[in-house]
Amino acid sequence: MTGFRRGVRLGIDVGKARVGVARCDPDGMLATPVETVPRDDASIARILTIADEQEAFELVVGLPLNMSGDDTPSTRDAREFAALLASSSARPVRLVDERLSTVSAHAALRGTGRSQRSSRSIVDQVAAVILLQQALDVEKSSGRAPGSAVEPAQEPT
Repeated sequence: MTGFRRGVRLGIDVGKARVGVARCDPDGMLATPVETVPRDDASIARILTIADEQEAFELVVGLPLNMSGDDTPSTRDAREFAALLASSSARPVRLVDERLSTVSAHAALRGTGRSQRSSRSIVDQVAAVILLQQALDVEKSSGRAPGSAVEPAQEPT
């Protein structure tokens, strides 16, 4: 058991159109929403800028496995995105199981009386909060870093 690693982390929920970003305090008590980043050629650079601004030591990317734990097209997309982040940053990048984080985010927003349409701009941030909070809770209970480390993307040869 290594115990809880102190420091700010970013939680990243990768979607086809948007990327939700959340952060936690240095003690890992609470994850909070930061920004919804448009998914385009500037996404990686924007997330790395946010990481610099927040002084994050680690990036936690949600891995959307299906309910049986298998990969889907979204899983492959998240793995590729995480590998690009790892290639572009000196910070460690980790993939964590985020099954149901977007479903949970929609449910939480519905519970506040928001429609799915009015929640679209923030649901990715809420999903990032949920996946980051789950990762923090796992690390605190197990004493080990959550998920798996991401290797940088290989340059095509």
